[in-house]
Amino acid sequence: MSRGVLITGAASGLGLGLAKAFAAAGDRVFLSDVSPVVAGAAAELGSGSLVTDLARTGAAADLAARAADHLGGVDILINNAVIRRMAAVEDLPDADWDCALEVNLSAPFRLIKACLPGMKAKGWGRIINMGSVYSLIALAGRADYVTTKHAITGLTRTVALELAETRITCNAICPGLMATDSALARIRALAEARGISTAEAERAFLATRQPGGKFIPMETVTALAVFLCGEASAGINGAAIPVDNGWSFA
Repeated sequence: MSRGVLITGAASGLGLGLAKAFAAAGDRVFLSDVSPVVAGAAAELGSGSLVTDLARTGAAADLAARAADHLGGVDILINNAVIRRMAAVEDLPDADWDCALEVNLSAPFRLIKACLPGMKAKGWGRIINMGSVYSLIALAGRADYVTTKHAITGLTRTVALELAETRITCNAICPGLMATDSALARIRALAEARGISTAEAERAFLATRQPGGKFIPMETVTALAVFLCGEASAGINGAAIPVDNGWSFA
């Protein structure tokens, strides 16, 4: 049976990959992103979309209502939207810290809160919070990202316990480095800065991050998300699942 799926941060990268995977599985998807590009991505999938800034007061509640109206209810919520600022703690502006907390943590909380009544009324639901390898480890210069990604696992586990007697689950997926536009842009910048080839820059970039020196296939992450939203995953609740080729315990 077709389910209604709300995905944030879905204009490109992993969010768009997730949208394509759920659409291919026969689900109805609703895409949200701060970028207007999301409208074109949604049109290609024949789905609905909303351009919204989740840092804005009331944005999460409005998004949940719009998605529920378009989909006939949100059965699956995927909190994927994220922002980050690479800076040491002493150099990170308060406004950037506050914005990261709002988008990366408060918006998922508010969307879960808004979608749960509908899931409970149907007696079924799935919530996936996109964490990161940085939900499990730390890195200097990324205080906002590491802090919010650690916190999302705490939110995931708390929600899971509160829903343990229902047929609604809440899990987090914690991917390592994927070949997203952002990662590839950083590799090109590294190649230019060092005067080396893109292939050499990619090897250098991955050597300090991914064990095995290879990107995590996006299809691995999207397939896991689809599985976690199926009936076979009913016993998986409150998990923070690393998909990082061993990075988080290397």
